[in-house]
Amino acid sequence: MTSYRKSAVAVLTAAAVLTLGLGASPASAKSSDGFVRGYDGFVDDFDDEGTLSLSVNEKSNATCMWQALLWSEGIRNDRDGIDGLFGNDTYQASRVFQDWNGLTVDGVVGKGTFAEAGKRLTYVSGSTARGKELTLKYESGVRNISLIRDSQGRYKFRDANSGWRVAGYDYLTCP
Repeated sequence: MTSYRKSAVAVLTAAAVLTLGLGASPASAKSSDGFVRGYDGFVDDFDDEGTLSLSVNEKSNATCMWQALLWSEGIRNDRDGIDGLFGNDTYQASRVFQDWNGLTVDGVVGKGTFAEAGKRLTYVSGSTARGKELTLKYESGVRNISLIRDSQGRYKFRDANSGWRVAGYDYLTCP
């Protein structure tokens, strides 16, 4: 085999290995599965979540969880406003969060905005192993709130009435 062909084979082999290595990460799940979800280590659980906006998932438990995070940040002062409805107040609060964190200020809670929020997750108790429950804390520096990643990897949060809700994208059960 000529040295050119050997180099080409080596490059193609390296590209194939790299492509396989860059496949879907088992550490987290996409919003398309219907829930804010993660697996294994939690540090990147929010990296592929979203979108929440005035027109996408605007009535959902995922929006309700996002509002709870905004409340934790001190951006929303009214805990009763955690209602799962992505209206103008949530839009404006999301813009403030984005501005404070040097993100694109568009009011749309997409991957980048969720990923920034995910940096505030800290371990409390439980296991990061699949099929195990994990308790986390969202530490904003203003208010800390508890989150649970259940045995199915779904995130749970406390609604405005302190009841636990699963953060789903396609339904609304939080008050």
